[in-house]
This record gives sequence, structure tokens and C-alpha cells, in this order.
Amino acid sequence: MTYVRPTFRHPELPKNKIGYAKADYEGAISTLCAGCGHDSISGAIVQACYEMSVEPHKLAKISGIGCSSKTPTYFLSNSHGFNSVHGRMPSVTTGANMANRDLIYLGVSGDGDTASIGMGQFVHAIRRNLNMVYIVMNNGCYGLTKGQDSATADFGSVSKPGSVNQFEAIDLAGMALELNATFVARSFSGDKTQLVPLIKAAMSHQGFAFIDVISPCVTFNNNKGSTKSYDFVRDHIEMTSEFDFVPEQSQINVEYEEGKSASVPLHDGSVIELRKLSPEWNPTDRFSSFTRLKKAKLKGEILTGLLYIDPESTELHDLMGTTDVPLNTLTQDVLCPGNEQLQKINAGFR
Repeated sequence: MTYVRPTFRHPELPKNKIGYAKADYEGAISTLCAGCGHDSISGAIVQACYEMSVEPHKLAKISGIGCSSKTPTYFLSNSHGFNSVHGRMPSVTTGANMANRDLIYLGVSGDGDTASIGMGQFVHAIRRNLNMVYIVMNNGCYGLTKGQDSATADFGSVSKPGSVNQFEAIDLAGMALELNATFVARSFSGDKTQLVPLIKAAMSHQGFAFIDVISPCVTFNNNKGSTKSYDFVRDHIEMTSEFDFVPEQSQINVEYEEGKSASVPLHDGSVIELRKLSPEWNPTDRFSSFTRLKKAKLKGEILTGLLYIDPESTELHDLMGTTDVPLNTLTQDVLCPGNEQLQKINAGFR
């Protein structure tokens, strides 16, 4: 059996604006379990990048360790890639981002990789408002080591062997809101209609964009009693709104009843369009978003969609006042200003 896709492509496949077919954004054939939610998320990433006409060489995909962190092999084979050690994806992404600000940084992690060993790194990536898309493929268990509960497994959730989780779950979306993340969303791997535009909006956001995606593990955590199973999520899902992403180049035509829609412009001119807003929820008000998330939890609902966005977000490079060009392109004459200028700089610290 081979895990390499055939190179032949039908010459009449539809192409995007830069001449790429959807197949050009794919990777190797997945070795994950058949039906794994992670493969659906990989498919959503492929679809989003194809529709946005992302140039593959202008995107870097970075991951840690776990089933989720294997997925960059299965999408965007012509993009830059780095598989880091367990929990260290955010720091590797930070270093790469500081060296070259011109790339789109897509970080892929799991609930174990982020909510346990990588928690400290996750927190500081939010705190610095690193310009990246951070996707957690959240299945509530450690799939590579036979399905033990992870830190996101809900209290009372029943594992495949029948044990009941006695610990409260870490809500990564709620934590991201608490830590002032500038883009927070949650979705379900089985809902590409929602997930694809969320990924597109996250890639257009200037700053840290977090998407927590419930992704059932069909082997170890899709049983009756699991709160991360397909059946449970579908029975308890509640959306903030219908969600769409309007690229900068497209004409925007909106015809909705007053009070039934909201448009959120992004820094590049693109727009997030929200329809049929949930009551008592404003996606640009952090307190409103946090309250709506808490109410959903008390009702036993899994709230999905765009939870919060800060349209005026200032990312790390702008916060630090770095150059507009990538640091890895700076030459010696720029990096070494000469002795006279150095003395002036030193004098400023005395």
C-alpha cells in the first residue's frame, strides 16, 4: 500500500485565481483511522486555502506531537513545514514569525499538546498576540497512547473502557477569551460549512486567531457517554450565528432585516458576515462573548461559530516596532549601522 497520491491531475480541473487546482493544496494520503475528525479538518484547511488563492510557498504549517500534529503531512505538501516537539509548536512559530513576517503561519495542535504539556506556550502566544492561526483538533483523549482522558475531557464523560472522568475540563476557548485573544472561535469537524469560512477569516485576522475544533476520535472516544462523540456533539451543538467570509476582492451585497445581521471588517478589507445573531451576544464585545459561552455551558450546549473578534487587533511585530521587511532579509549594512550610531544608541541607555 502506498501513502503517496498519484501525480496525475485531470487537465480540466477547476483553478483558483492564481492557477492552482484544489488538488495542489493536498498532501500525502492520511494514515489516521478511517472516519477520524482530524481528516475532515485537514480537508477544510485545503478548501479554505484553495478558495483564498493562497500561494503555497507563502504559508508555513507547524505542529507539535500527537494524532493532530501528524495532519500537516496530509495537506499543503508544497508549503513550508516543521514538526516540533510535544507542546512547543507556539515557540517555534514565534521564532519563525519574527524572522519572516511575510508568511501565513498555521499552527496545528491537539488537546494534549496544548492543554497539558504545551499550556504555558499557548498562554504566551496569546499574550503576545502572535500573528498566526492556531487550530486545536480537540478529541478529549490521547489517541496515540490508547485513549486516556486529556485535560479537555468533560467532567462525567465516559471513556471507551467505561471509566468516568472525575476532573473538570479545561475550556480552551474560554481560556483564550480570558487571556484577551483577539480572535476566538469553536467549530465541529463534521461541519465544514461553518469551519471553512472560520479558517479563512482566521487567516485574514491581524493577530492571534484561535479555533477550537471538536474532532471525535472514532477509535477511542466515539462511544456512548463520551461528550466528544459525533452523536453527542450533533445533539448538543448550538451556533452563535450563520457565518460567512467575504474576500476583499468581492463585491459585498447584504440584504437582511434590521437586527438580523452584522458585518465585521478586517484590516485587509475583507469582511466577516454574521446572520441571525444569538440573543445577548456581540462578537466584538469580549464580556458579551464570555457570558454567552458560559450560558451555553450551563445548558449543556456546545457553542460553535465565531465567539469573539477584535477588528482593531495589533499583532506582535507592530507591538515591538520591528521593520516592515522580514528580518531574515536584512543585510549587514542595515544590521551594523557603524560605530558612531552605535555610540549614540549606547548613550541612550546610560
